[in-house]
Amino acid sequence: MDDCKCSLVDGILNKYDNNKSNLIAILQEIQNEYKYLPEDVLNYVAGKLEINLSKIFSVATFYENFSLVPKGKYIIKVCDGTACHVRKSIPILNAMRKELGLSESKHTTDDKLFTVETVSCLGACGLAPVITINDKVYAKMTPDSTIELIKTLRSEG
Repeated sequence: MDDCKCSLVDGILNKYDNNKSNLIAILQEIQNEYKYLPEDVLNYVAGKLEINLSKIFSVATFYENFSLVPKGKYIIKVCDGTACHVRKSIPILNAMRKELGLSESKHTTDDKLFTVETVSCLGACGLAPVITINDKVYAKMTPDSTIELIKTLRSEG
């Protein structure tokens, strides 16, 4: 692990007094920084907290919000709850996948700009169909409006 990563992770660990009982909060902050949990960082955390790496992996794989694979700069979540599904969330998902060259098994673009995920419910049924991009809600989307939004984000980099 390079020095840059060490100082960043050390700062997070120090914030939590290097206390292993704060492991979930520590992992959340690391994921906020990297958009996923890099294996070399988890190995470093295990050493600093003096806990087994397998315990960290068990926590990281138990909670759905943690990711062990890199994600894009823009994390797009497509709601497929009942209201969104009925109001055609799947055509939105399919349009995004086609535009970004993604599939059911490939969620992140090669340039690491976009990650597309489906979620069971975003809790905004009155705004269906809904997507979020980095936790910002976009309501009453269509395949066309979603593609326009992606093109705008792509132009911003």
